[in-house]
Amino acid sequence: MTRIDLNSDLGESFGVYTLGNDEAMLEIVTSANVACGFHAGDPLVMAETIERAGRNGVAVGAHPSFLDLWGFGRRPILGERPADIEKHVIYQIGALQALAQAAGTSLQHVKTHGSLGNMAAEDDDLALAVARAIKAVDPGLIFIVMPGLATERAAEAVGLRLAREVYADRAYADNGNLVSRKLDGAVIHDADAAAERVLRMVEANEIVTAGGRRMPVSIDTVCVHGDTPGAVGMARRIRDRLAAAGLTIAPFGTWL
Repeated sequence: MTRIDLNSDLGESFGVYTLGNDEAMLEIVTSANVACGFHAGDPLVMAETIERAGRNGVAVGAHPSFLDLWGFGRRPILGERPADIEKHVIYQIGALQALAQAAGTSLQHVKTHGSLGNMAAEDDDLALAVARAIKAVDPGLIFIVMPGLATERAAEAVGLRLAREVYADRAYADNGNLVSRKLDGAVIHDADAAAERVLRMVEANEIVTAGGRRMPVSIDTVCVHGDTPGAVGMARRIRDRLAAAGLTIAPFGTWL
């Protein structure tokens, strides 16, 4: 591995409420996952994030979620039919795609947010609904997936390009999915520890779970959450550590 992408969930402010330091993060990451209004974001924030990303040479993707502004998309939404979720995802991608087109650019990818992402990683029907939605809007879009889980299988099943992602600041359960945020140790806050952990994952092509299991994976992109305390410092530390190890940091759409 000589190339790696850094991505972050951005555009998560809403109306008069500001979340995260997008301006600083867009000077560090190479891909931005932009909230599409269902868990955060609004048309003005979406457009501004697209424009800021363009000024920094950062690729833009849609970050669809369950319709859950109150819970920031992190509450499990049970009982929704996959066919209905498919339409929700199409709607969100389409909204961001239209704003990108108005700004003279295009989308690189789609990455699911919060509980939608966690549930799709373990539910083949839900994962297929997301993959079908992406393909329906634009078959050229890249699906960011959890390696070895249902979203990877879905991307392959419908013929989408995919980018396999690991998380810098989240612990892994033994099934390869993320540890619930409700549990102690689920979120990593130490920037140096996160940077060394990311480098080990990328160099060894493996995830080490909270239970000590080693899982071989392919890694194309690393996520640093933009809404956690110290997110900018952590992202900078990770980028510097990867660059010092000789990796080229660039949007995955330029080389996948």
